[in-house]
Amino acid sequence: MLSKRIIPCLDVREGKTTKGIKFKNNVDVGDPVEMARFYYEAGADEIVFYDITASYEKRNIMIDVVRRVAETIFIPFSVGGGIRTVEDMRAVLLAGAEKVSVNSAAVRRPALISEGAKAFGSQCIVLGMDVKRVSKSKKIPSGYEIVINGGRTYTGIDALAWAQEVEDLGAGEICLNSIDADGTQEGYELALNALISERVGIPVIASGGAGTPEHIYEVLTKGRTDAALVASMVHYGTYTIEEIKSYLSNRGVKVRSVW
Repeated sequence: MLSKRIIPCLDVREGKTTKGIKFKNNVDVGDPVEMARFYYEAGADEIVFYDITASYEKRNIMIDVVRRVAETIFIPFSVGGGIRTVEDMRAVLLAGAEKVSVNSAAVRRPALISEGAKAFGSQCIVLGMDVKRVSKSKKIPSGYEIVINGGRTYTGIDALAWAQEVEDLGAGEICLNSIDADGTQEGYELALNALISERVGIPVIASGGAGTPEHIYEVLTKGRTDAALVASMVHYGTYTIEEIKSYLSNRGVKVRSVW
């Protein structure tokens, strides 16, 4: 059995790590490079960076931050936000990231996923999915809709259908974010995570809602995900990576030791 991964998520806006609730009311919480070093030394398995306004503002990714992070930490990290072309992917990977995360641009042009997988390998391509719970309909039979542009634009695309399509296109991993749970610290959307995890063959990272180690345990077991993103609960010092992993290990979940 592969070890489950604990992945701090750093949302970056104007060079600062920021945190909001359901994609709104963001406040700055620190320097992304310093925070990356802290989490690396604390035992994180990977780190995810999202430039949360790059797509909406139609600007390029934060390459300077990527380079500084690559010089500071020695665990895998992925970068998303503002990646629209294979050339953008190449720039991020050459700056030191192991993976790129595509979201809005891939919805607009799904071929971006297959182009990236062909150029760099599926293991480098993460598909970010921002998902909102909606009423079930013929168009959205799962009851979960894909939303892009930082939670601003509803697409009319069913989340499960999109997850299966991106797997076929060559994505190596899915980062599944529930907008309804984002920043609430009230638990992940277990039904959504189980729905996607059980119907694709690539790893799924749960995102949105972590508040306690129990929430992480639930999404890794009941939600059947391969990894869990954490933000507020570690950014504000409520729990450490070591405390989270110790809790999971004591509950029988295989994790990489921080000791």
